[in-house]
Amino acid sequence: MRIIWGRANSSNVMKLLWFAAETGMPYERRDAGGAYGLTQDAAYKAMNPNALVPVLQEPDGWALWESNSILRYLAGSTPGGEALYPAEARARAGIERWMDWQLAHLSAPMTTIFFTHVRIPEAERDWPATEAARQKAAALWALLDQRLEGRDFIEERFSLADIVLGIFAHRWFALPVERPELPNLRRWYDGLCRRPGYATHVCVPMT
Repeated sequence: MRIIWGRANSSNVMKLLWFAAETGMPYERRDAGGAYGLTQDAAYKAMNPNALVPVLQEPDGWALWESNSILRYLAGSTPGGEALYPAEARARAGIERWMDWQLAHLSAPMTTIFFTHVRIPEAERDWPATEAARQKAAALWALLDQRLEGRDFIEERFSLADIVLGIFAHRWFALPVERPELPNLRRWYDGLCRRPGYATHVCVPMT
């Protein structure tokens, strides 16, 4: 059976757990990272030299790291995965751009906001940096709000693009930050909340 290494409260691990719920992919999850340690162990670094989570380990021992790369691999090797990542070149490219956008643009400000409110002790919080991150994130979410005008999903149907961005959408709406009115984004997020895999693996207390 496939093994997903990583703690369940990691945003990048959540991507894989939600994918598995959508496709019915069997797996075993093993805690790693954060309070669970293991990531600095030699055996773990042999799978991922970056010492981060998640790692996907196949039954034959082959391992893959980087969450978005893992999602692409799973979509191509899991029954039902092709529905989330179609082979047609333009359809796939449309999904790819949002996956890259998440990594290149959205992840950094959202991580700053999340760590400030959830993981950094209050006395050590950098509020000016957090406010700058909030403003940047708000502008990025406004861009996605425009994209979602008249759409149920980011691309033509539910895809890996919704998975990678949906993780951060929950944090955006759940964290105690000022948010502009973005009705299309809110409608999309509310729709994701009705998906069982999202409700189980993403809409959980933030720790």
